[in-house]
Amino acid sequence: MNGQDAGNPRAALPAHAIEVGAGPLDRPARDSVGGWPFLDPGQEWPVCFCGERLALFFQLDVPADLEPFGGDHLLVFHCGAHNEAADPGLAGGRLVPRYWDAPQPPYPRPFWRILLQRQADLPAAEPEPSVCALPLTLRPFDDAPDPRGIGAQEFKLGGTPSWAQGPESYTCACGAGLEYLCQVPEYTEFAVRPGLPEQPYSVGADTYGLFLGNEIYLMACPAHCDPAAVWPVNQHF
Repeated sequence: MNGQDAGNPRAALPAHAIEVGAGPLDRPARDSVGGWPFLDPGQEWPVCFCGERLALFFQLDVPADLEPFGGDHLLVFHCGAHNEAADPGLAGGRLVPRYWDAPQPPYPRPFWRILLQRQADLPAAEPEPSVCALPLTLRPFDDAPDPRGIGAQEFKLGGTPSWAQGPESYTCACGAGLEYLCQVPEYTEFAVRPGLPEQPYSVGADTYGLFLGNEIYLMACPAHCDPAAVWPVNQHF
């Protein structure tokens, strides 16, 4: 990667802070919280094991300088009715085959779907109904690691991860080493429309959170073996 893997930090990498705007979106935007998902042709809106359609938390275009993912479109979906920490399934040091569909105890399948797509040219016909649609802006910044090798604890793409409990590394089922792409800070809140049922273990009223509010590090397959070949590492301070 034009970057660093989880357990082998290298020089400072291109980094982009992800900033959430205040004004609501009333039309499709490729960089957004909620909104109209841009999906590859043939890719349906992901559904949870419970049968409910997953909520689109955020989506964005990965800048060209963040190889090997530059030009990809990242989408992060999560269930509003199920909320747990991610549990990696390992087989001989690798994530299990099709780990994006593997059981997540106590659940039979994951309650999220994270996609890295390369042909996401058109928006869905309708927007995400639960998460309030807001614009995202990507701002390049200097994420030089501190003496401990830790980067800024920010909502960001690229740069140096600020590991809360120490670096983690995973091998994709295809054999490629997963590479760090994105960090979502602990207890990040995503505003939802009033009147919705409260998300279990949510971080606040009228908000949803990801993976029990843990610090999240998205590790993606550089071989692009599947659009869903992204693992959400969960840690907490």
